[in-house]
Amino acid sequence: MKGNAWERAVKLGEYIAQSKDTVRKAAVKFGISKSTVHKDVTERLKHINPSLYREVGLVLEQNKQERHWRGGEATRRKYMQKRETGKTERENNTEL
Repeated sequence: MKGNAWERAVKLGEYIAQSKDTVRKAAVKFGISKSTVHKDVTERLKHINPSLYREVGLVLEQNKQERHWRGGEATRRKYMQKRETGKTERENNTEL
């Protein structure tokens, strides 16, 4: 999603506020980098739409608070898979 950074910031803000997705998921959805998403919703959006900026800020803060749970879940899945197959997903993907 290229184009006008100000329009992109609003679209990203609306998407994150509605979906409650993480910056990483929004970046994948819009086909841009995490850094771009973060800059758009934390810097540009503040000047364009302050109320949307505050709403997105609450979602980002909630995601930040929950980050350790998601990381723990990913680690749990990694070791469950290793226990079942003897290899991690990364090891399986490197075999060609």
